[in-house]
Amino acid sequence: MTRQELIQQIKQKRSFLCVGLDTDPKKMPQCVFDLHDPIFEFNKAIIDATAPYCVAYKPNLAFYEAYGLKGMESFVKTVQYLKEKHPHHLIIADAKRGDIGNTSEMYARTFFKEYDIDALTVAPYMGEDSVTPFLQYEGKWVILLALTSNKGSHDFQLTEDAQGERLFEKVLKKSQEWGNTENMMYVVGATQGRMFEDIRRMAPDHFLLVPGVGAQGGSLQEVCKYGMTKDCGLLVNSSRGIIYACNDDHFAEVAGNKARELQQEMAAELDRVGI
Repeated sequence: MTRQELIQQIKQKRSFLCVGLDTDPKKMPQCVFDLHDPIFEFNKAIIDATAPYCVAYKPNLAFYEAYGLKGMESFVKTVQYLKEKHPHHLIIADAKRGDIGNTSEMYARTFFKEYDIDALTVAPYMGEDSVTPFLQYEGKWVILLALTSNKGSHDFQLTEDAQGERLFEKVLKKSQEWGNTENMMYVVGATQGRMFEDIRRMAPDHFLLVPGVGAQGGSLQEVCKYGMTKDCGLLVNSSRGIIYACNDDHFAEVAGNKARELQQEMAAELDRVGI
């Protein structure tokens, strides 16, 4: 999916919602366990219920890798289902890969060629040669960790050098020498609030993938106030607040309702800025 195609989907659906598929059997309703592949069947039901209200899905690889080959089979089936039944949604693999160059080359091949994912989260800590292998695939996106929503983000990301430049600012500045607004996004946690102003000063036009709205306490309105651009420039992710909103036979219906509620809030934010 190109940047322009993504923007078109946002305008058409009046939504910039990304649904996180952090699929945990411990939280899934009992009704899916009678099926052959509970993880996939849960995902399938969630996808069908929420697809009208979102523009992206983000399976978190940890929740599939934890169950070995069977879990990865569920992941592959989920990706294939999205491509066949809901092809206009961006598929983001939340895997946070990043290693020395030849290892990153293999990770890039895994996700962009073998799995044919649209976008991949990547850790920038090891620098240019750990990131650029992911940027060699036409039409694919690297989503670089910049300023995350977890408590420990303050341990490193906000540390300053002698000139007062914070580490996340170095990441934003340096990485723009490697990629551009057509193939690179940044992860910025919703709980960072007005820090979005600092992000936008350094990356005014890049799309931002924003986790942390809902269950983690981030405010959609605050994210939009400080982070939205003329092209929207945001993909706001919600995982637990949607997919685990109900734990009985009506789980998919309730998830769809939760996604619709967020979509309506997003539509109001898009209207507010004239998109």
